[in-house]
Amino acid sequence: MNKYIRIMRPDHWIKQLFIVPGFIFAFVLLKPEINNCLVLNFVLGFIATCLIASSNYIINEWLDAEFDKFHPTKKHRSVVENNLKPAIVYSMYFGTALLGGIISYCVSPVFFYVEMFLWIMGVIYNVRPIRSKDIPFLDVISESVNNAIRLLIGWFVVTASYFPPVSIIIGYWLAGAFLMAIKRYAEYRMINDPKIAGLYRKSFKFYSEKSLLLSALYYAMSSILFVGIFLIKYRIELILFMPIFIGLFCYYFLISFKEDSAAQKPEKLFREKGLMLYCLILCILFLALMTVDIPIINFLVNNKLVEINY
Repeated sequence: MNKYIRIMRPDHWIKQLFIVPGFIFAFVLLKPEINNCLVLNFVLGFIATCLIASSNYIINEWLDAEFDKFHPTKKHRSVVENNLKPAIVYSMYFGTALLGGIISYCVSPVFFYVEMFLWIMGVIYNVRPIRSKDIPFLDVISESVNNAIRLLIGWFVVTASYFPPVSIIIGYWLAGAFLMAIKRYAEYRMINDPKIAGLYRKSFKFYSEKSLLLSALYYAMSSILFVGIFLIKYRIELILFMPIFIGLFCYYFLISFKEDSAAQKPEKLFREKGLMLYCLILCILFLALMTVDIPIINFLVNNKLVEINY
């Protein structure tokens, strides 16, 4: 039984905490009342997201078995090492999706639609004839859409009446693209053989370390642009947040250069104590700037020209 549970990747459920920023943004902008209903919606929403994600993980492992055998660590995945029965695997695939859909509908119809969007992106990413994971650059863009979807999931836990600002959705999406590009760079670097890398992931036949790093830089800069638009538009004091936020991208770059980097396995990032401390500082700074008015920032930013009187 354990060999079937493994393909659900319960150890990856920690990644569903990426819904939390969406929850925080909705909470800060809409200022909802904290009550039992809100807490229940968050718990149900998190469970539903874990189940939908597990459905995507199941089909990913099942359809990737012929390629994962070329990866240094993924060759030990359950589908590669064990003789799993297709009927059970597909029952788990549709069963987790169905249960996740039922739970998500209990939150709200809008929340259900967003969760189904997450499930559909799993189909687009993994299943032929599209199988976007085999197409260079589109693999990163399509996988990182899940980041934007998770932001929406967190947002719609709080409200089903308002849509979040588009700038933060795009910024969060591109931040996810940065993470995925760095993940691929770390994998490509670890495999250290373009031929084997191409057997493991078809898109790697068209990548190089330079192209992956350049694409990651592009995604990072684009993400910073859109996140900056959102932050400055909604609270000018958050301009002080941006230099520290940019430092987060640099820190993640640094992690990717490590041997057996945690960038390859985002679910293991909590072991990077320095990164976790940095994120905690970012959260504290964000909350402080959301509550403390700094008049000089408004003066300097809102005045296009400052007259100098001698």
